[in-house]
Amino acid sequence: MDVTQALKDAENGLRDFINFILQKKLGLNWEEKSGVTKERLEKWQERKLAEEKRQESGAVEQRLIYYADFYDLKTILKKNWEGPFSETFGNLNTLEVWLTELEKLRDPDAHRRELLPHQQALAIGISGEIRTRITRYRSKQETNESYFPRIESVSDNLGNTWTPNINAWFKTGRTLRPGEFLSFVITATDPQGNELKYGLSMPDNEFHWQDKNTFSFTVNSNYIGSDAIFELYVKSPRNYHAHHGFEDYDDMIKFIYDILPPLSTRSQNS
Repeated sequence: MDVTQALKDAENGLRDFINFILQKKLGLNWEEKSGVTKERLEKWQERKLAEEKRQESGAVEQRLIYYADFYDLKTILKKNWEGPFSETFGNLNTLEVWLTELEKLRDPDAHRRELLPHQQALAIGISGEIRTRITRYRSKQETNESYFPRIESVSDNLGNTWTPNINAWFKTGRTLRPGEFLSFVITATDPQGNELKYGLSMPDNEFHWQDKNTFSFTVNSNYIGSDAIFELYVKSPRNYHAHHGFEDYDDMIKFIYDILPPLSTRSQNS
């Protein structure tokens, strides 16, 4: 596993989980009630504004939690520990040690300094443990069993990202045409620690299973339509799965786009 990706997946998975839990508990503006100071919230806003200026033509993450430091994440968890967070991670001191280690390992990695083999193993191990515990919590909440894999996030190359919420679909509001490029990245974890299979169903019902968690392709005319749906799947290699249909699977998210016919030559020249 790529160490950089492992660190990123753990950090973003924790941010998504905090956002999911506290939004349900404290409401949409949960950050103001989370226990962090007004000064820290202002710092997050400053970083968000700086990113919006830097990414003038790109998509910018709108959730403030994505502009928080590891220090802030530890503060939020400590202030809101009783309940889902304690049920998920078990011991606050242990989690604080894990986050402190990830923070130290993240800095040299971010600056392109090579991590030693034992540091790489530590980063991957802690990252995997955090993500697995989050998945186990979600699995228990949804199925009463720590058995089935869960999707942590799905992103496309247009700046859209789905993270756990009440909807298993994401209406992107984006319009595409044949010939344009589309890609997806699925982040998922299996509570049992097995390698996962990743699936993609196209709007024309073409279906693919593969070992890689990324899909890239060119939109074609078979996908043209309003509310064209791309379904992203995960499943474990085990015999039993959470859902059944034309394909058995454990978790699935739908990304929805409007796909219009190609521009005519006359339209392009006008």
